[in-house]
Amino acid sequence: MNEPRTIAFFPEAAFGPALNSVGIAQACERLGYRAVFLTDPGMAGVYEGYGFKEYSVNMSEPMEPEEMAKYWSDFINGHIPNFKKSPYEQIDNYVKECWAAIVETSIWAEKDLPAVLAEVKPDLICVDNVILFPAIKQFGVPWVRIISCSENEIPDPDIPPHLSGCSEHDRDCFARFDSRFNEVIEPIHSRFNRFLTECDEAPYPLGQFFEASPHLNLLLYPQPVKFKRRHALDPKRFQYLEGCVRQEVDYEVPQFHSQNDKPLLYISFGSLGSGDTALLKRIIEVVAELPYRALVNVGDYASEYSNIPSNVHLAGWYPQPSVISQADAVIHHGGNNSFTECLYFGKPAIIMPYVWDGHDNATRVQETGLGLKMDRYAWSNNDLARNIETLLTDSAMQNKLAATSAHMRAQDGPSKAAALLDKVLRNSAR
Repeated sequence: MNEPRTIAFFPEAAFGPALNSVGIAQACERLGYRAVFLTDPGMAGVYEGYGFKEYSVNMSEPMEPEEMAKYWSDFINGHIPNFKKSPYEQIDNYVKECWAAIVETSIWAEKDLPAVLAEVKPDLICVDNVILFPAIKQFGVPWVRIISCSENEIPDPDIPPHLSGCSEHDRDCFARFDSRFNEVIEPIHSRFNRFLTECDEAPYPLGQFFEASPHLNLLLYPQPVKFKRRHALDPKRFQYLEGCVRQEVDYEVPQFHSQNDKPLLYISFGSLGSGDTALLKRIIEVVAELPYRALVNVGDYASEYSNIPSNVHLAGWYPQPSVISQADAVIHHGGNNSFTECLYFGKPAIIMPYVWDGHDNATRVQETGLGLKMDRYAWSNNDLARNIETLLTDSAMQNKLAATSAHMRAQDGPSKAAALLDKVLRNSAR
């Protein structure tokens, strides 16, 4: 029998892109393909936990996995004061430092990638990142770009700039953000262009760090929240997956000592956002006085919590799709996994964004009537209580969410992605 053809997935070293790729890889294996993962050592073991073989690619100076995890945790925690700032104000600190670090990952990865790809011998490469890795483009097999963040990662003059949090109709916001972003990012972009030249790649225009694949580009954004573009994306090269929810282990909701028959909230700011313990403690204090139950993701910070209310359950990790499917409402940071999973399961959410595409998703959920956007810190106890009640009682929102959920479930994003990748492979074989 012929060996199955190999699809290599190379997600960014963050749980959002990683777990989206897991969902697609699971569907590819159901079609008979061999799925493997190229991974930064800091994510070692994540993909093996889902049954996939891993190949290590250093994307920074080599260090132990625990040390790498601590590096990124310290990076995020050092920026917690900047979480209070607007997306525009974050350009000069968090956004600038993130892009500087991202450029270094591409430069470092080029040391390992050619040899790793030669070992894996993939027939197709799927990359979910915001930056080009020249070795992938140059390897000689089709490569696919996965856009797991907001769809405005693929720009258009009529939609908000990526990371801006602008409303779709606020053109002044567009222009102001773009101008400042390009001004601040120019030295970092120049360094990246020098690297591209060294790799025999053409330099990118200011502000651009990646390009669309000539083969296929997969966007996770679902139809109900899509932007109206001036220049429609060619469906031969761009396909919307309508979300991409992975298969996860079952989760049994624990018994609570009080409010055990009341609506269930799920509260999570992601693995990195859990470092904002002051905010989570404040939310817990409010929920303790309300007629709800709450599951709260506290990441690696469980030791910082004491006197847990009887209607609250804490954990360092939850199988999120299995939890959201059982929740009545969600409070999250706007990461694209949380954003699309809430829509997929038809669950109303409050988004309290702090960085990156959380700002875009929070604005989008508010302006499409599929949830609520709240400032991360400027709210009263009554504000939060009132907004939670709105999530649970707003019939118009509930109806929109039910229709969105039905649409996304019918599309089955991971299976759709696998079928599209299968088509690329079949065409390349011909």
